[in-house]
Amino acid sequence: MRVIAGSAKRLQLKTLEGMDTRPTTDRIKETLFNMISPGLFDSMFLDLFAGSGGIGIEALSRGAKEAVFVEQNSKAMACVRDNLKYTKLDRKGITLTKDVMTALYQLEGEKVFDYIFMDPPYHMGLERRVMEYLSESSLVYEDTVIIIEAAKETDFSYLEDLGFSVIKEKVYKTNKHLFVEKAGKEEIC
Repeated sequence: MRVIAGSAKRLQLKTLEGMDTRPTTDRIKETLFNMISPGLFDSMFLDLFAGSGGIGIEALSRGAKEAVFVEQNSKAMACVRDNLKYTKLDRKGITLTKDVMTALYQLEGEKVFDYIFMDPPYHMGLERRVMEYLSESSLVYEDTVIIIEAAKETDFSYLEDLGFSVIKEKVYKTNKHLFVEKAGKEEIC
């Protein structure tokens, strides 16, 4: 896994051995960032279920002002920290080694994010728990773009009831990216 573009372009990132994390492939990461790159400069980025930090580091490399990485696996978080140092982006990264729900609660009132990316373990309903929390959270404002990486068959029919609308969906072989905003916003991706 490598950084695709920006200040850390072509640098190889460490990943955790085994199946504890699923690093987003370079091709999928490039597609994702091509969709959101116009708004990344000087943005606040939240990387939930960060794994080795590849998505948040890509955002920083492409000009995000700050990225917060949330990962409860301490070995994975050590990987994130090593990757931040290696890419010389550690001054722009904040790491929280804790459960995502605890981290969201802790960040409440402290930060507001332009982009929130989450790639939780598949088929555990964690996307819904996070979206239920974010529906009432001050971490999200009307222009926040929430990007959810999930298994292809994951149902998101509940989003409208939570006050969100899907602005774009990109489906791959086995998974998909959903781009979500507060309902009532026009498509910006």
